[in-house]
Amino acid sequence: MTAQPRLYVAGPLFDEGERWFQERLDALAVECGYETFLPHRDNPDKTVETTGVIFRNNATAIDDCSVVLANLNGVMTDDGTAWEIGYAYARNKPIVGLHTDWRMRFEHEIVNLMLEYSLDHLVRSLDELRTLLTELRTAD
Repeated sequence: MTAQPRLYVAGPLFDEGERWFQERLDALAVECGYETFLPHRDNPDKTVETTGVIFRNNATAIDDCSVVLANLNGVMTDDGTAWEIGYAYARNKPIVGLHTDWRMRFEHEIVNLMLEYSLDHLVRSLDELRTLLTELRTAD
């Protein structure tokens, strides 16, 4: 039996709506056959004492994953998400960006060019994401 591929779910976590959407992305990935790492679920609560642990856990989870899914929604991409994308890119991890926000940030770019060119795939809806994750899963 083949082990489930691991997927790291990157995105903003600062309010209930953001966490709810991240949990929705996590559930979609699980439905597509992935084992997931969701930072706000799989880390200790953030305190002065735990920030170093959280940093190391997140970096290790990216090292151990098969693919990174990055929620790029919002007027600006979350800075922690941008770091996770950069780290995953440096580690040669496949990166899927999700941008469902219809607001245009730049005339010829969906998101900042440094982020956009770090992505292996950019999808614009949850349906597109489901299709892509299933394709990536069956390609393994």
